[in-house]
Amino acid sequence: QLQASGGGLVQAGGSLRLSCVASGGNFGRNVMAWFRQGLGKPREWVGNAMPNGTTSYADYAQGRFTISRDNAKSTVYLQVNDLKPEDTAVYYCKGTYYPWGQGTLVTVSS
Repeated sequence: QLQASGGGLVQAGGSLRLSCVASGGNFGRNVMAWFRQGLGKPREWVGNAMPNGTTSYADYAQGRFTISRDNAKSTVYLQVNDLKPEDTAVYYCKGTYYPWGQGTLVTVSS
């Protein structure tokens, strides 16, 4: 299972670090991804972290979003800097072999 946390209400220009902890399974074998879904919008991919830590990002996420992982803690992180109102969304993590878990809501006020 996956449990995301770290969301909240933040002013534009601020930063947040989201965490996603996995329970069970072999975390180190999973490609871990972050997705987000704004109100009334489809879920969109933010980026990936491979088991060795190599990352890739959607074009819109380049520069402000950073994904990292700690395999010993079965945790993947999403650092978001210079938050914008359009970043308001529920953020989800997903692993290759893990089902979708509950997301964490990020609300950015202007």
